[in-house]
Amino acid sequence: MTLEQFHQLDHDGYTFLTANEMQLPVERIANELAELLHSSSGHPSILAGSSGPAYGARNLLRLWPEAARIVRGPLAEAVHAILGESAGVVRGLYFDKPPGHSWALPWHRDYTIAVTEHRPSEQFAKPTIKAGVPHLEAPDSLLQTMLTIRIHLDAMTDANGPLRVVPGSHRTTSEETRDAVTLHCAAGDVLLIRPLVLHASGHSVAGTEEHRRIVHLECTSQRALPDGLEWDRFEPIRPEEFTTESTESTEKNKRF
Repeated sequence: MTLEQFHQLDHDGYTFLTANEMQLPVERIANELAELLHSSSGHPSILAGSSGPAYGARNLLRLWPEAARIVRGPLAEAVHAILGESAGVVRGLYFDKPPGHSWALPWHRDYTIAVTEHRPSEQFAKPTIKAGVPHLEAPDSLLQTMLTIRIHLDAMTDANGPLRVVPGSHRTTSEETRDAVTLHCAAGDVLLIRPLVLHASGHSVAGTEEHRRIVHLECTSQRALPDGLEWDRFEPIRPEEFTTESTESTEKNKRF
């Protein structure tokens, strides 16, 4: 990462790493996720409407353990520089805005984390179960130490419901959105964003053939949680070489 990217992440709460910097095999990732959605159809973690294609998946680290392996090579170096050498991936999501079946999200911050079980706590709130996995709303003190990685498998344009953010909103409790900006990027670009940044997205433009497929990975610098709680998953980020070479089926779990 450059000093300019570090500064933007600190000041605005987000920054982009370019496809040229990351060299991620986005086509292969997209193909594997398409296969996953097809083979896991009906699984509670797969998000799909009653009359449309699957548009996402929860609990991605459980469904597709290879997701954590994406955070390797140059991307691992960037995450380590931000969160430290003990950083790990703790939750994964996948989502798409399929042509003809778009969706939108109102302004919000990402407060929820996945844990092994609900326990009494004065710091964590709003226990829920999502696709069989316990979740809690985490305190700001924890969320401020976390980082979300959003790997764009498609270009993000005005046509496919791009992300809108309020720069600097991770440093305030204000819900004001008048300074919001719209983000665009190329396929293969990686957005690093703090969970407490206010963000939203609208529907895709009617008639567009563009997808907006994203692998969303949440990372932390803290392996231990307060009050005896534990992350549902904690996958350490190691600076291993990310390879784009094809592998035999017997090595499927080592593709990344």
